[in-house]
Amino acid sequence: MHAVVAREAGGPEVLQYTELPDPTPGAGELLVRVAAAGVNFIDTYRRRGVYRMEYPHVVGVEGAGVVEALGEGVAGFAVGDRVAWHDAPGSYAELATVPAAQAVRVPAGLDLTVAAALPLQGMTAHYLVASTFEVGPGHDVLLTAGAGGVGLLVTQLAAARGGRVLTTVSSPEKAALAAMAGAAHTIDYATMDDITTELSAVVRDLTDGQGVHVAYDGVGRATFDASLASLRRRGTLVLFGGASGQVPPFDPQRLNSGGSLYLTRPTLAHYTATRAELEWRAGEVLGAAAAGDLEVRLGATYALADAAEAHAALEGRRTTGKVLLVP
Repeated sequence: MHAVVAREAGGPEVLQYTELPDPTPGAGELLVRVAAAGVNFIDTYRRRGVYRMEYPHVVGVEGAGVVEALGEGVAGFAVGDRVAWHDAPGSYAELATVPAAQAVRVPAGLDLTVAAALPLQGMTAHYLVASTFEVGPGHDVLLTAGAGGVGLLVTQLAAARGGRVLTTVSSPEKAALAAMAGAAHTIDYATMDDITTELSAVVRDLTDGQGVHVAYDGVGRATFDASLASLRRRGTLVLFGGASGQVPPFDPQRLNSGGSLYLTRPTLAHYTATRAELEWRAGEVLGAAAAGDLEVRLGATYALADAAEAHAALEGRRTTGKVLLVP
């Protein structure tokens, strides 16, 4: 099979499209013919060595495809089943071994390419608005990078729950996408000289001087201070990513002086820790997409051999919606 391997820690140039032996499913695993693999920031963190990894390794954790073989002890799945997953290392490949415990069924009528775009970003959006901070009617929500893959999904889910979404964007084109997803206000921070003071000032103008109940920040270093400054008293900052870099250590007393604020750094694994919770989140997200209630924007698709180009585009903030690799 062909796969994409990170030879060492580094930039997109370390990714190598190569031929490897076909994998064999171990106990409790499915062998899946990959229809599409999701490209996510976690892949770039692992490629760069932000997260500790062994090198070389086959990149990617998310995808969808058709089961070709079952490992020993697998129950509940059969050859020919259509499945998706969010945490199976080695997904940038024509064939992937997926732990059955991590696989979920793809609803009938949902294209596998669309299904591949949803497990990680869709369930992330779900836990953010349904669990980390349960958005409801009357809540003001600040979201960074509203035209990204997670951003467009968070906007739809938060708006559907009655929240008023204020989202940052970096171009008029991205503003239009965010507005179509349900954002009440879009804020172009590309023109700001001091994002911390200017963004928080705009947010407070839009919230009668109060600030937002929750800020969902997936950008990290570049927007963290602005997100924190945009919260109302006892507001919550949910730092769920670091697209611009990791946030440096900071003084917890800032939470006190900002108004008894809350800060959390969640991860999807802790919100899908049981099979029941995984199936609940995946079922709601994939089911909504299959029913037409959740729009999934496929921003760009690349051939598997062009994984380095896909990583460069993602890290360069040149993409909207979901980025996929198609073997």
